[in-house]
Formats: sequence, structure tokens, C-alpha cells
Amino acid sequence: MAELLAIIRVRGSAETEKPVEDTLRMLNLTRVNHCVVKSRTPALEGMLAKASGNITWGAIKEDMLERLVARKGRLPGDKKLDAKQAAEETKKLKDGKETSIKKVFRLHPPSGGYRAIKRPFPEGDLGPRGDKINELLRKMM
Repeated sequence: MAELLAIIRVRGSAETEKPVEDTLRMLNLTRVNHCVVKSRTPALEGMLAKASGNITWGAIKEDMLERLVARKGRLPGDKKLDAKQAAEETKKLKDGKETSIKKVFRLHPPSGGYRAIKRPFPEGDLGPRGDKINELLRKMM
């Protein structure tokens, strides 16, 4: 199993340069508080570095992935998943196979708010945060 990364858009599009906005669009992160789960690849690493002023990312744990798919995963037509479908889609995501759920998870703003959306992770919320992404996801569900 390849390492899966959860990528969350933290900042909006005001005053964002066009190449960065294009990169965010390629990642399917068109709005604030949208999240995608992708496998770590060299191409993805380059995209993350380019858009690091607008996003945060980290390695997602297996139990958090299951919870994310069960609570925020949607089928086309914005239909919710039942428990059996959520388990199947989580397994497909972990194995790197094509899934039938939407690629974007729409999350709430984190309870307690962001610390700072213009500063890097230890003081703020931008950039790589390793496995601490799971705490942020828990606050956003």
C-alpha cells in the first residue's frame, strides 16, 4: 500500500497567482475546506510544494480514512454511503484502485478555528504537518 496523503485547502483564491490556482484546480481543491486523498508520488510532491502557501497536508491514518469516507464520502448525486459501501470504498482507496465516490470531501471549518492561515505549520496551518493532519481532520468532521 502506498502512503496516502490528505490534502486540505486552507486559504481562498483572492490574490493567488494563476499557476498556483491551476495547480490547486488539478488537485481538485477549488474551495476552502475541501479535502482530497491521494497517493504520494514525485509529481504530487512537486504540486504540493508549488501550492504550499494555500494548503496543508499529511499522512492519513487508516482509521481516520475509514471515518472520513463513512461520514463525508458521497456518491454521484450527493447520495450518502451506507456502512458496507463505505468499507468497500475505503479498501479501494487504500489499494490505489478507482473508486465510485466523489474525489473531494467537503469539510466544516475546524472547531476552534484555524490558528493562522498565513503562517507555516508549527505556528500556523500551512504546509506539511505529517501525521498531525489526523487531528485537524477530526476537528473538521
